[in-house]
Amino acid sequence: MFLLFLQESNAFLDWIRYPPGSMIFIFLLATMTALISTGLTRWLVDTEAINRKQVIMKAHDEEKAKIIEMAEIDPEKYRKQRKRWERLNVVLKQSQQRMAMKRMLPSCITFVPMIIIFSVVRQLFFNNPVALSPMNANDVLLIGQMMAADTPSAYPWTQLVYGIPRIIGLNDGWINFTAWYFLSSFGISTLIQRIFRLQTQATGGMEQMMGGSKAKALEFPDI
Repeated sequence: MFLLFLQESNAFLDWIRYPPGSMIFIFLLATMTALISTGLTRWLVDTEAINRKQVIMKAHDEEKAKIIEMAEIDPEKYRKQRKRWERLNVVLKQSQQRMAMKRMLPSCITFVPMIIIFSVVRQLFFNNPVALSPMNANDVLLIGQMMAADTPSAYPWTQLVYGIPRIIGLNDGWINFTAWYFLSSFGISTLIQRIFRLQTQATGGMEQMMGGSKAKALEFPDI
């Protein structure tokens, strides 16, 4: 019984170490990670309250531009509206900081365990090819060499792709574990967030950052 278990374990390890098993296994790992992260977010974070606050902050930033336009038309009203806006801005900034801390809570819980799991699993693959990319990973600036994968010899599984066993070089378009994991994680996380209606929370920070950068570029004129 024990020997049978060892044989099945070795067969499973052989299957996940090389394509196409490695590609499927890493995709499932990324899916599991995304589900855990999303579940913790729904459990620990009041996403509806965060979304409401994001709407308020966006309207607050848009109001700044309207107040600035008022400076030349009605200076007295402009000064009053500016003081009111600045007082509210202090309150909203404090709320934004608390909101950022709440968003970080799920990541703080999962960060260390995920790093440990990631490091252990990565030892199974090293820089071996796990997925074939439609483009050459070396063409990606700065990180291309970290994404590309190769083989030191002609592995038997390469016959499934090329018809004959062959050595895979860094310019053959294959990517390694790290590259495929992060590509899978990015894609599946976005999908799962949409399914669980967390997309507004995930993208709200980016939208707010873009909107906030425009608002910061506008300065109140001194009148």
